[in-house]
Amino acid sequence: MSELDLQIPSAFDPFAESNVEDSGAGSKDYVHIRIHQRNGRKSLTTVQGLKKEFSYNKILKDFKKEFCCNGTVVQDTELGQVIQLQGDPRRNVSSFLTQI
Repeated sequence: MSELDLQIPSAFDPFAESNVEDSGAGSKDYVHIRIHQRNGRKSLTTVQGLKKEFSYNKILKDFKKEFCCNGTVVQDTELGQVIQLQGDPRRNVSSFLTQI
């Protein structure tokens, strides 16, 4: 019998090239606008990833006046400050942030 040339694939780590410094939430310059469905028709929209030099309370005040909804600023351990709005003003929030 002849020797079989078996090629055993080495272990592949897809995250080996990522930098440790770049890992974590909010490391990129993206603003995330997400909707969370509560119960039935009720929903909650979160806005995160805004720059730290912005005043979140002033932005929230403008959101509340512009969209006629209630909201709050929540401090999260991993994500930092997150703006929560009642309802589904995703398109309005994205257009508001791009204009301002």
